[in-house]
Amino acid sequence: MFPYRDDNPTTLKPVMTVAIIGLNVLVWVLVQGMGSANLLASSICGLGLIPASLLGLVPVGTMAPLGPEMACEIGPAHWWTVLSSMFLHGGWLHLIGNMWFLWIFGNNIEDAMGHVRFLVFYLVCGVAAAAAQIGVQPHSTIPMVGASGAISGVLGGYLLLYPRVRVHTLVFLGFYVTTIQLPAYLMLGFWILLQLLGGLPSVGVQDGGVAYFAHIGGFVAGLVLVRLFTSPELLARRASAQPTFREW
Repeated sequence: MFPYRDDNPTTLKPVMTVAIIGLNVLVWVLVQGMGSANLLASSICGLGLIPASLLGLVPVGTMAPLGPEMACEIGPAHWWTVLSSMFLHGGWLHLIGNMWFLWIFGNNIEDAMGHVRFLVFYLVCGVAAAAAQIGVQPHSTIPMVGASGAISGVLGGYLLLYPRVRVHTLVFLGFYVTTIQLPAYLMLGFWILLQLLGGLPSVGVQDGGVAYFAHIGGFVAGLVLVRLFTSPELLARRASAQPTFREW
């Protein structure tokens, strides 16, 4: 399932959501060379988060695998890779998919928090996502990159604030594609179930692919923290501006 819009209008311009998307795109273009092999590899190895390196579990100079025939040398550990890794991506589809989810769901979370609170919430969820993945695979030398951990926090917050809002979703059944409308709790509940099913087999295994526990950690952080960051004034403004709120 792939969401393409929701029935959840906003009262604030999504300034920070657009800024985060823009920053991710700029990093992809200017730092990662739009996927150019050399720039992609150097950015992932230099700015990505390597759990074992950050925890001091491997010496400087250890080779980090980047693919079947690619590796790079691990340099000194830096705490800020926890943040820089949130703005890196491994390919065009990785970037587009993440930014699309952020656009669909992020504007409504920003609408309930305000611009600055939303940015802090986003970054905190990203840090929580990284911590969850590190906790499950502390000895991993595989670099972690992507905004999906932070965006998972946005999804968790959305589930708690707007569980019954309609989400318009594409459904792919082989070569057949159709659209359905689902309440957010079903669409996002199915999404987190997929993360759990995908993550359990990876416990204790060091391999590439999807950082499922980063998604799970970010999602849980969003559920737990969203009420701390929402603004009662903005929530009241939303309620007064949307007297006929469309829900299931």
